[in-house]
This record gives sequence, C-alpha cells and structure tokens, in this order.
Amino acid sequence: MNLRNDGTPNVRQLKVVQLACDLAIVGGGLAGTCCAITAAREGLKVVLVQDRPVLGGNASSEVRLWALGATSHMGNNNRWAREGGVIDELLVENTFRNPEGNPHIFDTVLLEKVVNEQDITLLLNTAVFELTKKDADTISSVRGFCSQNSTMYEISAPLFCDASGDGVVGFLAGAAFRVGAESREEFGEGFAPDKSYGELLGHTIYFYSKDVGRAVKFIPPSYALKDIAKIPRFGQIAASDSGCAFWWLEYGGRHDTVHDTEKIKWELWSVVYGIWNHIKNSGKFPGVENLTLEWVGTIPGKRESRRFEGDYMLTQQDLIGQRRHDDAVSFGGWAIDLHPADGVYSALSACTQWHSKGVYQIPYRCLYSRNITNLFLAGRDISVSHVAFGSTRVMCTCAHSAQAVGMAAKLCREKNLSPRDVLAPSVMRELQTRLLRNGQNIPHVVRDDERDLVSAARAEASGCLVLGELKSNGTTVALDAARAMLVPVAAGPMPRVTLRVDAERDAELEIHLRASEREGNFTPDKILATRRVKIAAGKNREVGVDFATQISNGQYVFVCLMPCDGASVHLSDQRVTGVLSLTHGANKKVAKSAVQTPPAGIGVDTFEFWLPGRRPAGQNLAMSFDPPIALFGAENVLRGPARPTTQPNAWVAAASDPSPSLTLRWEEPQTISQIELSFDADFDHAMESVQWGHPERAMPFCIRQYCIRDSRGTVIAACEDNHQTRNVIRLPSPVNTDRLVIENLATQGGTPAAIFEIRCYAS
Repeated sequence: MNLRNDGTPNVRQLKVVQLACDLAIVGGGLAGTCCAITAAREGLKVVLVQDRPVLGGNASSEVRLWALGATSHMGNNNRWAREGGVIDELLVENTFRNPEGNPHIFDTVLLEKVVNEQDITLLLNTAVFELTKKDADTISSVRGFCSQNSTMYEISAPLFCDASGDGVVGFLAGAAFRVGAESREEFGEGFAPDKSYGELLGHTIYFYSKDVGRAVKFIPPSYALKDIAKIPRFGQIAASDSGCAFWWLEYGGRHDTVHDTEKIKWELWSVVYGIWNHIKNSGKFPGVENLTLEWVGTIPGKRESRRFEGDYMLTQQDLIGQRRHDDAVSFGGWAIDLHPADGVYSALSACTQWHSKGVYQIPYRCLYSRNITNLFLAGRDISVSHVAFGSTRVMCTCAHSAQAVGMAAKLCREKNLSPRDVLAPSVMRELQTRLLRNGQNIPHVVRDDERDLVSAARAEASGCLVLGELKSNGTTVALDAARAMLVPVAAGPMPRVTLRVDAERDAELEIHLRASEREGNFTPDKILATRRVKIAAGKNREVGVDFATQISNGQYVFVCLMPCDGASVHLSDQRVTGVLSLTHGANKKVAKSAVQTPPAGIGVDTFEFWLPGRRPAGQNLAMSFDPPIALFGAENVLRGPARPTTQPNAWVAAASDPSPSLTLRWEEPQTISQIELSFDADFDHAMESVQWGHPERAMPFCIRQYCIRDSRGTVIAACEDNHQTRNVIRLPSPVNTDRLVIENLATQGGTPAAIFEIRCYAS
C-alpha cells in the first residue's frame, strides 16, 4: 500500500467544484426545468442539477411519454385548461418546431430554453447523494457527482427545491414523507384503494417498431418473458401499437419503487422483449415480417415513490369538490388515475380514472416541507394523498406548480423570508399577482396589480366582434350523437337561436339550453330550458328556438341538439376565440364511456362528457343569435384573466374590419418601459409534447404580426412572425405617451384578431 509520510493511505481526491446560488434545484424534469426558468427570469442565481444527460424526465427522449395536464387529451370537460406560463411557452414552441412530436426535438427545446438563461448553471449527468445542514431543520449544501467529467459539485444556497421525483434531497434532509396509499379512514377518501389493489403505481418502459421494407428475423434474448399468458391483457396486443400505446406495460407497485428500480427495469425489459417475440414469432400477427424493434427505453418512466408532507395535504375531496384555497397558486385537472400495483400482471383494469367536473386549485402549502425550513417541493413529490396524487402527478400539472415555487423563491430572497413566511396574506397576494403577470393561470384568482398602468387606461377599438351568425358552409354532420355550441351570454334574456338542419324524413328535434352548476365549469349539468321543434323532411330547414329564459349572470351556456335519427345540422367554417362546438361522447384514452358513472360511495360525481373535436375537425355549428352576442369588447383587455372562463375575456376584432386596431388611452401621459401582450394560442388544444402529432405549427387564433405606436404615431415595437401566447416587449428606452395603438394585426389562421390582456409597466 502506498502510504503518506504520516502513515495514512495515499488516496487521490476527485476534482471538487464549489457553487453558490440563490436557489438550488435538484431534478431536471419538466417541474425542475420550469422552476429554474421562472426563478432565473426573476433575477435569481440558480443551479439546476439533473442526473440524466437531457432535461425533461419522463417527457425526455429517454422515456418518451407525452406531457399532459388538465386538458387530458381534450377528453374531459376542462375547456381552455392548458397550463399557462413557462410550460405553455415550452409546449407552444415545441408544437411550432416539432408538430410531428419527435422526442429528440423536444429535448432541444428544453435545453435551449435553459441554456439561454444566463442565471442558470446547468449540471447534467450529476446525481446528488449527500447534503450538509446548518441545523436540524435547515439545509446548507448538497453534493453531487458527475460521472462524465469525474467531478464532484458542492452547491450551497439559502433555498433548495426538491424536484427529483424520488425526493432525494428531502429524504437526506429528514423531511417528513409518505410512501404508499393512505387508508380510507385517514382522509375520508372514498376512492382510497384497499390492500388487494395495492399501494403504489409502477414504472413503464416503452418501445417503437419500424417497417424496414424487407424481412427481419427476431431472436429474443434469454431474459425475454417466455409465457405471454402471464400477461392477462396479452390478447389486446396489436402489432401496430408502440410507444405510449403500451403505457400499461407497468410493473413494480409492490416493490420499493426507489431502491428496486433496477430490478423493476429488468422485469420490464423481459416484458417488452417477450411481447415483441410474441408479435414477431407467434404467427398470430400477419404482416409483421418487415417490422424491426427500432427503440426500447433504457430507463423506466416512474410514476410514484415518496410524497413529502407540507403544511397541507391535498385530498380527493379537494379535487372532486373543487375546493377554494386562499393560497391557490396553481391548478390541476387530470383524472384521479390509479393503477393496480401488479401492473401488467394484474387481471384488473390497467387503470381506473375518475374526473372532477372541472379544474381544481393547488394551494401553496403543498409546495414546501413542513419540517425542513428552506426546502421547496416540486413535481410528483408534493404534499398530496395517494388518491390526489393520481391526478397531480402528471407532468404539466407538476410543471405549473413548480413555476409557483420559482416565483416564491424570488419573494423569499427579496424579502428575506422562509418558504412558510410567504403564506402571510400580503406576501401571498404578491405571489399570486406576480404569477398572473407571468401567464400563470390560477382559477378564481383575479388580476389586481397596482403597478400595471393599464388599470388607469380606457380601451377602444376600430371595431369589435358582435356575434350574430356563424354562417353555414354547406356541409353537415349527422345528429347521431348530441351536439352543442358552447357560447358566452350576458345576464338577461337568452338570445333567440336559429340553426339549419337537413332531415331525411319528418322529425322532432329536442334542444336543450344548459349551463354549469359551478361557476367557471364547462360541464352542462343544469338544464335551463327544453324545446322540441318539428322539422319537415328536406334540405336546409331553418329552425328557430326561443328559450324564453333569463340568464342570471354572465356565463357560458350550451345550446344542445339531442340525437335525431335521419337529421343532420349545418356546419360553419368560422372559428372565433372563446366559442366552441362540442359532442356528447367519450375519449377512450381517458374515459370508458360518454357518461362517468362511478360506483356508489367512492365520492365521485356522475356526469356527461361533452368534448371538442381536434382541428381540422371540430367545426362550429352554423347558428345565429338574436340579439347578437356582444361580449368581445375592447374593455376585456384591461382586466383579464387571459383565457376564457365565465366569459371570453378577449377583445375580438370585427370579422369585417380589414385593418383592426386597439387603442389604450390615459388622461395623463404615462412613462412606459415594458408592454406585455397575451394572445390566443388556443388553451383548449392539449399540445401533447411527443409522439402525438399536431395539424398546425401555430394556432390559428394567435396574432402573427402587429406594431405598436405612441401618441406621436412613432412605431415603438413591431413583430412580424409571432406564434407564442405571451409577448413581453422591453422598450430600449422609456416612452412618455398618453396613447398606445396596436395595429397591423393579422392572425396565423385568418380568424378575427383577438387579444386577451395588455399590461404596461413603468419599469
């Protein structure tokens, strides 16, 4: 043994790099990525530590699961529910660059957004394994090792965020956590699973196949599953399936999903190669001779492990009851989606999904540790019960909440606060205000920003949409299912509705006027009026309906045409911000039928699904309104929110206006340094990140070009090719003006120009 002069072993040390920052984030999935970008844009020095070679976690090219959240493949009643802020920016950019859903391109979108932030230090391939503490309740530093450059990193910070999925920082720090399902008795959750169903969701590995144009032989490895009958669902295997279609290749729910991950991975490889052997060599799949196994995941996509305890634990009742929280900073809307612990080997349904009637709030108290004073939580390890986790675990929901953590960290550093201190009412209101300003949607939290100069302005426009008619394009769709128009109306008499119908024979058409029981929901669970109208056989029959109903509050209503054999309704090519057509039906990816019918006693609502079609489908029904709907005025840009809720919340230009413009006026000149615009990038489109594919690069409602002039007519800002939801314009020097004119407006798809929100700031 080589010894030093003092007799101790002469052992070399790894290179050590010490880093100091304002916020250290461990975990580079979508949650950690969005948290880092948010914090860095607020001026914090951030170190983002990721133990993999790319960002994105389960959304990366290593796993290849599409990122989703409250939109749920557009398969629920959560209209205009795609998450806002940074995650929206990422998904919109990915759709623009990568409508085919190539996972490698999504990698580049994430990496580019992070490396373009000069205040983020990104450490890839670096696994955190150790930490030091200032005292029993406070973390001082974390230590991570990068296998690629054989370097040890020691990262010190006043604030830490655990976005690692398994919660490595929280675990090492001694943060209170849970693993597995709670009993029904603990939180009174009717959907809490019993022990036979299991306690944990497992992992999944995906694979792709490819037709190479010539015969390909497959010899399975020795560890491939030999007996395909061990998989109860093996009869559902299709040779055309690949990627996320095999989400149900799940295993590990009865194991330690942290420490047994390698064992679980090997079992999943056995399953994947066993299934491929079955497809290629069983003789039961004609036409597979030219298929090859193009890609198999090398790491499993994890669903569940540790959940850490905050000052509040979100439960089933919060989700289903859509409870309101004073400290709401985010929202969710995916189904409560639980899987049997035996996964692929279970004879039970591979998943059980129960939806709420609308989106639910996520409180800030779920986003920090209750016993480690400087530890934020982000991603799937936040403070929720196992049942609530079935919904909050999906990636866009994780990312949206993580943005709130990034902004809260800024307030902590700015005001010398701990994460818990942000709960003070004045600080919480400041957090919510800043989040709303940055595009974060917080349901039922209204805009109230005294620094926004627009609050003292008045808005006027060259013209505003008055929706009198959605003109027929001559095509029709059969009333073989119930169909509806979702339209906003003001308080007062419901407008008379006229539509056009073709009928093969004399018929009677039943028409409902429906609304939602809960404010802001889009579940048509309240019938306001029912009418039955006679239709004579023939083409293009005009059907007028007077519901004779008073609307108590401005809201969305559903004009529902119930199924009518032999009848079809005319369609319109016109698409308008804040107006949608719907069909009563089911999206089999997220619901088993068109009516959610849960078992008695599990605390879940029964209701109907009314779903939009994806473009180029989903055309509006040809329909006219008397009096016309006049809810698209210029004043909407002054107050938000920046998406449809109970009203369109948008200025929409008159369809006949060849040169639409919007003007803000002040009584006195204002000094303006920054202008923020919110456009319609179609929050109802799910924008799945990979594999799915999208028909457009840019959303048709989104304003593509504009210019902004001051009171002297000088162009102070212009854009020729926008596709993003939000444009933040930092002027080279402040402008003193009593007027801003936004003109030269054109959209990506020829729809009427629309702006949700304008904000102006002096600095």
